[in-house]
This record gives sequence, C-alpha cells and structure tokens, in this order.
Amino acid sequence: MIHHTNSTIHLTDIVFPRNTNHHETLFGGAALGYMDKVAFIAATRYGRRSFVTASCDKVDFVKPAYKGNIVDFAAKVIHAGNRSLQVEVIMQAENMLTNERHVCTRGIFNMVAVPDKAEKAADIKPLSEIELTPGIHAEPDADLRIVELVFADDTNHLGTLFGGHGLSLMAKAGFIASARKCQEVMVLASVEKTNFLAPIAVGGIVDLSAKVVRVGRSSMTVKVKMWGEELLSGKRTFCADSDFIMVAVDKDGKSKPFKQDSD
Repeated sequence: MIHHTNSTIHLTDIVFPRNTNHHETLFGGAALGYMDKVAFIAATRYGRRSFVTASCDKVDFVKPAYKGNIVDFAAKVIHAGNRSLQVEVIMQAENMLTNERHVCTRGIFNMVAVPDKAEKAADIKPLSEIELTPGIHAEPDADLRIVELVFADDTNHLGTLFGGHGLSLMAKAGFIASARKCQEVMVLASVEKTNFLAPIAVGGIVDLSAKVVRVGRSSMTVKVKMWGEELLSGKRTFCADSDFIMVAVDKDGKSKPFKQDSD
C-alpha cells in the first residue's frame, strides 16, 4: 500500500510593496492566492492526485499583515471524503524585529481530486482510505522549512526551475532564518559556492530548509538546501545547496553588531 503524509505544510514569505494595498498591508487577494497555493500542496501531498479548488469557507480577515512582515501560511488536511479533502489554512504575520506573531486569517479550502486523461473517476481510490505516515521533513533540525511551487513563469526554456529564481527562493529563506535568529535588519553580503545538482520541472514542489550554522559579531552564515518533489509520485531529489552570509545593518545601511548573543 502506498503511504502518504498529513503533516502541516508551511509556505512562508515576506510582505513586499508589490503585494500591498494603499494601507501598506497585504492585499487580501494576494493572501487568498497564498492560501490556495499551500492548500493545493497539502492536498496533493496527502492524496498524490491532481486536485482543483472547489470552494473556500469561513475566510475571515481579523488582523492585517504589514509591509515588511514575515507571513506564514500553515495548511493541514482536516477531513477526507471519497473524492474531496478539506484543508484548513491559518495565516500568521510576524514582526521580524520582535518575533511577535498574530493570526491574520484562517479558512477552509475544499479540494476535489480529478482523474487524469488515462483514468476514470470510478478508478480513483477513495481518499478516506489512504493510510498515513509521519510527515516529510527535509532537515529535522532546520531553523526554517518552507515549500513553493514551480510555475511556468519560474522556468527556463527547458521547462525546469530557472537557476536565478531558485537562488532567489534560497536567499529569501536565508534572510527569514537570519532575521528570526537575531531580530535585526539583515542584508545579504555574499553567497558562497552554490551547487546545482538536479532540476525541478514545472509543476513540482520546491522544498527548502535553512539553518544558521555560524554566528559572528555582526554577521551569520545560513546554509540553505533545496529539494524537488514530484507532485503525484512524491519522488524527492536533492537539487541545490548554498551558504548565504547575512549582515546586520543600522538605519543608514551600515554594518552593526547584534543586539545580543545569538547562540
């Protein structure tokens, strides 16, 4: 029997100006887009089927996420029927300088499994009969674990993740991990050797882990690793790794020592 996972899936990002409204808070439509994406990943990892979003329920925006906040979207399957899953998604915003967090919204996404061209609906095994195993953890002791999807706009002419976009995702993970570690404004100072070992095709899951491996007076090194995961088979491939040197800066953009020991 094929075993599947039902661990909580995290999609983490930063509220940049392009996703804010005139109040400088995360645009509600962008938040819904993030929530739908992570619900899709959670459903696919659970059922290893092609899913579409049928509806979403009880999405109440209770608090905003401000420009510069870290936003975390946590998704988990809470109910499985014959052909559909209910995925609960909780969005939290985090002040990267204080680590204070608050729940912004939560909602239920109803995901329906659809047969591919070679299948009939009657051939799809009921989702409620899936036997589950512990969740996938790229690096159990990582400071940060996040997932993303590879869309067509993220690929090169070969239909695989463009290296530049992959580096951007890895750098973002390095930034979030370093900011959480020291609660300072961090900037990328340098990137040590990056190894690209395998491609990730369009439609695949990008699974990232980041861990702070060195802390100095005003800088730290974050090791970021990237795996690719096939949506339907669950096959995972180690794709890339790199060390990112992150530096704390003051309001003038000059290097400054950490406020406290970050050990």
